[in-house]
Amino acid sequence: MPAPHDIDSERELWDTFAESTKDTALEAEPVLCWTQYAGHGPGPELLGSPRTALEIGCGTGRALAFLLNQGIKVKGLDLSPVAVKHLSERWAPMGAEFICAEVLEHLAASTETYDAIYSVFGAVWFTDPVKLLPLIAKRLNPGGTLVFSQPPAIPGAYGPQGMYKGGFAGKAMFTYRYSYTPRKWSALLAKSGFQDIDATVLGAPTAGHIGTLIVRGVKR
Repeated sequence: MPAPHDIDSERELWDTFAESTKDTALEAEPVLCWTQYAGHGPGPELLGSPRTALEIGCGTGRALAFLLNQGIKVKGLDLSPVAVKHLSERWAPMGAEFICAEVLEHLAASTETYDAIYSVFGAVWFTDPVKLLPLIAKRLNPGGTLVFSQPPAIPGAYGPQGMYKGGFAGKAMFTYRYSYTPRKWSALLAKSGFQDIDATVLGAPTAGHIGTLIVRGVKR
């Protein structure tokens, strides 16, 4: 059964998160790191050499700003109007463009295409991939690249995983994260029109710490 997403409730959750990370967003320096560990793992080379790119779930905007500094025309998409306001304040003077919208609705309605679409612990982690991946494929140019990263699945816990905001007390704000094995992610991408797929868990720089799932595919 599909997880019952309530977009208004999830927008409130991400607005609250954006307020709590405002200082980080406003002070962040451009960097594109796929993992949760600074200086660890691959960099922008995973995207190839795109002229245009879309980040789904913008976070602090650091990755977007990094690509912008490389001369890439890049847009950021986020569900939270609070996040978009903060990101625009920080990065719009550099020429960054941000869209406030729900990712499935935007990708379904848009006619714009990109050379690369990517997510760093962003929208791919929080959106049903059965619905999302085919829409991403439609918004990629032929040969375009999808890259995303997120924590790996906890063994035996696959599919949508419920997540409360701020622990287990207070107002019940929650969303869902989607976790699968690398093999399952590869199958989902292949079914959605991708080839040359690589899905792997990169180990943490410290043994026994949480690794990073990194998935890359090229539109057929």
